[in-house]
Amino acid sequence: MFTTTRFRSTLCQAALAYMWFLLPCGCTKPTTQSTRAASESRPLQLKVVSFVNPRLPVIGETLVRLIERLDAASGGNIKMRMYEPGKLVAALEVLDAVSSGKVEAGFSSAGFWMGKMPAAPIFSSVPFGPRASEFLSWLVAGNGMALYQELYDKHGYDVKVLLCGMIPPETSGWFAKEINSVDDLKGLKMRFFGLGGMVMMKLGVSVNILPGGEIFPALEKRVIDATEYSLPVIDESLGFYKIVDYNYFPGWHQQATTFELLVNKKVWNGLSTTQQTLIELATRDAIIHSLAQGEAQQADVMRRNVNVHGVKERVWSPELLDAFREKWEEVVAEQTARDPFFKKVWADYSAFREKYATWGSKAYLNR
Repeated sequence: MFTTTRFRSTLCQAALAYMWFLLPCGCTKPTTQSTRAASESRPLQLKVVSFVNPRLPVIGETLVRLIERLDAASGGNIKMRMYEPGKLVAALEVLDAVSSGKVEAGFSSAGFWMGKMPAAPIFSSVPFGPRASEFLSWLVAGNGMALYQELYDKHGYDVKVLLCGMIPPETSGWFAKEINSVDDLKGLKMRFFGLGGMVMMKLGVSVNILPGGEIFPALEKRVIDATEYSLPVIDESLGFYKIVDYNYFPGWHQQATTFELLVNKKVWNGLSTTQQTLIELATRDAIIHSLAQGEAQQADVMRRNVNVHGVKERVWSPELLDAFREKWEEVVAEQTARDPFFKKVWADYSAFREKYATWGSKAYLNR
């Protein structure tokens, strides 16, 4: 049996031992490393909402590939569960869902947020803008991605943005009749994306922005008369040729288009450096894959459109392209005057293009 003195002595020794355990010393570092290693060894589960169906050629397939590559590269420790539009949130609610923490991540395109942030579409596609290689140069090697993140931070969105896909020029639109003059555009109801839609409005077109899955029924029910959407292979998969006959080129409004992976910022900051790096590498792979597939798949579809589907392909006249460009310059002037951040981004983008032209104007063959 302990005496009172021995009990007090034992209690004091135990207290001293506990205090010694809590002291910051060299032995605490392995504990921190061990905890981090244990965290990295636990599978990371992320819910990802998408603005497109995963079966959509090129774009939807890009997200599917991202998920598969991340799973493989991480040895199964980073898993994403994808939700189609409407399963958890609607296609146009991806940003809000990720920022609020309703879901951990989302796949979308910044052009959809024009109503929330006027400068957002610049990071998605620019009318009469650069080819994909130059656009990618500004985003990755220039100030583009820093400004892209600043856009979301400035407007209070709690997201980390990663570039997660890029496609080459889109078609310029599907019409039920030939468009030979500006007058033929007036009064049309048309689905149009991003900054190009502002150009069309100036030419008398009634514009709305519908998610991809809603375009066909809107055309079928004559809610809209015409639409632009994406690459020939994507437009074919949605069946536009079944309703409207005329497909116009070139896609002056989207010479290159990007897609984004949004991750809730609290979730992103809680990831280990290894996890963040793996996600970054997987998104870079997504850019290469989507751009290569986008370039490779269109020729066969264009031939099939004409020879099998009876599509009438048309090229815009120089007069109409001039009209689009003139209205685009008006849009830029108005937006830079109206929104300081648009002006800031546009100035940086324009300065990069002007400098790039020293190289770009001489390095490439004209075909």
